Amino acid sequence: MHIKVEELEQMEQRKRAQLINSLGGFKSVVMLGTQNVQGQTNLAIFSSFFHLGANPALCGVIVRPDNGERHSLNNIMATELYTINHVHQAIYQQAHQTSASYPALQSEFAATGLTEQWLGNFFAPFVQESRVKMAVQLVQRVDLDINGTILLIGKILEIHLPDNIISHDGFIDLEAAGSLTLSGLDSYHRTQKIARLSYAKPDLPVKILD
Repeated sequence: MHIKVEELEQMEQRKRAQLINSLGGFKSVVMLGTQNVQGQTNLAIFSSFFHLGANPALCGVIVRPDNGERHSLNNIMATELYTINHVHQAIYQQAHQTSASYPALQSEFAATGLTEQWLGNFFAPFVQESRVKMAVQLVQRVDLDINGTILLIGKILEIHLPDNIISHDGFIDLEAAGSLTLSGLDSYHRTQKIARLSYAKPDLPVKILD
């Protein structure tokens, strides 16, 4: 099959969205937990989370164009604090349901049966059922003129995860944690590790790590 840009532009909107979202391959799938200044919590699933740097520890997430009803975006802009929570198989249907357009005064935690978790004195709620979670502070908002989407850059302040999934060199075994991945808009997948490989150097062959 050969699809030209003219065909993409004329394609039905939802079909085009599925096609282009699938084209990029497997993506991280996480839930963002937020709270507004009145104490109303919000939970929303995102498949646009990505690593941005390790020193400082930065991550990014892309938010759809602001239509005034982006509850997660509104809360983050008001408080600059949010959590990022991985999704595993026991909660993936509830996580997916958080993408529904609930009214601002209805918490997706209550609507989906997921549990608010307050760790330390961090302002935003974590998802208790999640196994890998981060406390994040907004450091920069970048409005992308090309399509109206918004890049939120956050600094990772805290990490919560099981002791037995992190190795001596810092590698996190997300497969052991059961973290899922996503293709397209609605296809959830388990992963199967092939191998970890040694750091690539010009004068040394690649080795499989234990």
